[in-house]
Amino acid sequence: MSSRAGRSRNRARRFLGFIMCTMKQAIGYVAVVVRDYDEAIDFYVKTLGFDLVEDTFIAAQNKRWVLVAPPGATESRLLLARAVGPEQVACIGNQTGGRVFLFLHTDDFWRDFRRYQERGIVFVREPKEEPYGTVAVFRDLYGNLWDLLQLR
Repeated sequence: MSSRAGRSRNRARRFLGFIMCTMKQAIGYVAVVVRDYDEAIDFYVKTLGFDLVEDTFIAAQNKRWVLVAPPGATESRLLLARAVGPEQVACIGNQTGGRVFLFLHTDDFWRDFRRYQERGIVFVREPKEEPYGTVAVFRDLYGNLWDLLQLR
């Protein structure tokens, strides 16, 4: 191989490396399959204290585009997706086969833990101090498992 071809390939690698190093990505939306839009909004907004970001009816598809997010969240949102058909209905509350589905980070674990208990949230694993932080597991309206987590 000529030294000229080698230099050209090295320049290309450096250029591709630059692109890879400066790329920014984020998880925008995570779909949660729900039974009913309004009961899901009620739970996530009134019980968990999330913000209703958007609720738009899409007539052509006879569905709503419903986004909710924890207070202070800037990138990630939950898309509340109403189940359609028996296959999707069967997934309500069991989107991960019984594993913890979502991890709700907080800046004050005990404030949120107590507030959620007062609002009837069922914790299936009591608070525990771990090397990475304080954590407890709760069920959402449909049975999906969540970690409430304050990182160290």
